[in-house]
Amino acid sequence: MANNHDKPIGAPQLQQPKKAGDIEPFPSGKMTYLAPLPLPTPMPPYGPHIGELNDVYMDFGLGSPQIFSWQVIFGGPLTMTFMFAFLLPLFSFFFGLVLGYDLLYSWEFAEQVFFPSSELGLQTAFVLLSIGLAVWHHNHKKRSTLIPTRFNRQRREVCFMPSGATEPVFVPWESLSAWVIEAQGATQYGIHRQYGMGIGYHHGETLTSLEFQCAGLPLVISHWEAIRGYMEYEVNDLKSIQDLQDLQGPDDPPHEGLHTFHNARARMHQQIRDGSRSRTSGFFWYLYHVMTLWTIPNRLVEWEVRRLEEIGKQALPDAMREWSEPLPQEQWAKPSEELLRLSEQVRQLQKRQPRRPITEIFAEVQRSPSNGKRRA
Repeated sequence: MANNHDKPIGAPQLQQPKKAGDIEPFPSGKMTYLAPLPLPTPMPPYGPHIGELNDVYMDFGLGSPQIFSWQVIFGGPLTMTFMFAFLLPLFSFFFGLVLGYDLLYSWEFAEQVFFPSSELGLQTAFVLLSIGLAVWHHNHKKRSTLIPTRFNRQRREVCFMPSGATEPVFVPWESLSAWVIEAQGATQYGIHRQYGMGIGYHHGETLTSLEFQCAGLPLVISHWEAIRGYMEYEVNDLKSIQDLQDLQGPDDPPHEGLHTFHNARARMHQQIRDGSRSRTSGFFWYLYHVMTLWTIPNRLVEWEVRRLEEIGKQALPDAMREWSEPLPQEQWAKPSEELLRLSEQVRQLQKRQPRRPITEIFAEVQRSPSNGKRRA
């Protein structure tokens, strides 16, 4: 889940507006700007933080509830109970045989272990389940109160709801800032590297932004490409940027749910028939889903999605709701000539130098004499 920030920025940053390709160093790393202007990248789009997406707008910052989170909440305690109640006594039985005790004595020892270990397993499972549900409740409450950043591609504007504000702020799409954060530090285990993505805008001496951590630099650019691609009509559905396992059929809803389970099971059986998957793998697929309570996590995700949709629509400010209404096509905003020109230059340069970092290409295009003259 992305984090909202309102933070003051220094005067030197305000004196020189940033643009795509600019680098801003800081003591433990650097920030590399991807926008403004929002130039194309060669990375495939990926948008796990994207919620609702339609022909008019896209919500960014929350994402949709995930089945895996419910599987962890239920599967962790159930697995812990199984390990204490069955695996530990079974291990005790075989350990007795290894030590040379007879079969009856080893079985009696396993029985003596079974009852206290089962009680301990149930207690541990209860604690884990309580922690998991508490974490879910905290995140669910946070989801229901946060208003996501909304991108309207018909108006080519972005709507922010700053923390503590009563009215939303509308920012032109091509003036939105986006950046990659690269930082590193030394620990006792070696060099630790961190990556993050941020988007935001300047108002006065304050930078309002959303930032979140990512696993690597390519993933950061893929997150940004999902946003940019949507605003430029290159991404038109959630399936292409979220359903990496291709578990959604043409008529399925865009979020995870019961259909995800049925599609995954049908694919698993088809792979076994084709010989690309073993029956042993199929057994462990069933074991995993039995240990995570079969389809209950899928049904809970569907319930959570419906609940969040109802709450989210009521929480939106009237100005944001009106701004989100579709426009006649003749009123749709168009990309600027500068953006179209620079985007084409980036694509041509990237074709000639496919191994070159895209941020270096951004910087070269921005520095080109022809673009400097036009801006002047």
